[in-house]
Amino acid sequence: MLENGNESGMMYLPGEPWRNEIKKRTHALNQKYNALTEFEPEERKKVLTEILGELNENVNLLGPIRFHYGVHTKIGKNTFINFNFTCQDDTYVTIGENCDFGPNVTIVTAMHPMIPSERKLLKCPDGEKRRLCYAKPVNVGNKCWICANVTILPGVSIGEGCVIGAGSVVTRDIPANSFAAGNPCRVIREITEKDSLKYHPEILGDCEVIEK
Repeated sequence: MLENGNESGMMYLPGEPWRNEIKKRTHALNQKYNALTEFEPEERKKVLTEILGELNENVNLLGPIRFHYGVHTKIGKNTFINFNFTCQDDTYVTIGENCDFGPNVTIVTAMHPMIPSERKLLKCPDGEKRRLCYAKPVNVGNKCWICANVTILPGVSIGEGCVIGAGSVVTRDIPANSFAAGNPCRVIREITEKDSLKYHPEILGDCEVIEK
């Protein structure tokens, strides 16, 4: 699906008819999914299969959802995504396995020129002036917890096992097994064995940690 710029990071025309057809179809499928309830899991799964580039087993999106293209997004197995997920997937978005997303998470891949005149029009190879943009892929590794109201910006990769604190704006790559938070998001510390609930009986109560 990615042609003429999206995958390469070069400028492309978002208003090309074939691109618009994909987006209109996906936007309609978003509405169809959002009209279904949690009591209709099979119907929801069927719609998600039509929207996404790759949908693996035991993926749960509570909805409402808002995918831009949809076909550029892959979601790994056993991943849970809470209310109000927005994914502007002009290029590839890869979400790993066993991830948890809080409410109101947004992933953005599209970019626009900083100079206003360039943002309005650029001259294309055929000599015509058009409004263009470019895009950078986003990757979220396995076993990540993306907390409520997080925004992940174009070109970001989040390593496996990370926790991204609520309200963060992720502007740069986050290494694996990090707790990161803030605007802009920065690494606070590494997540270690000392974070295990077995050291917090006041939280764990009568439950037990399952040893590996």
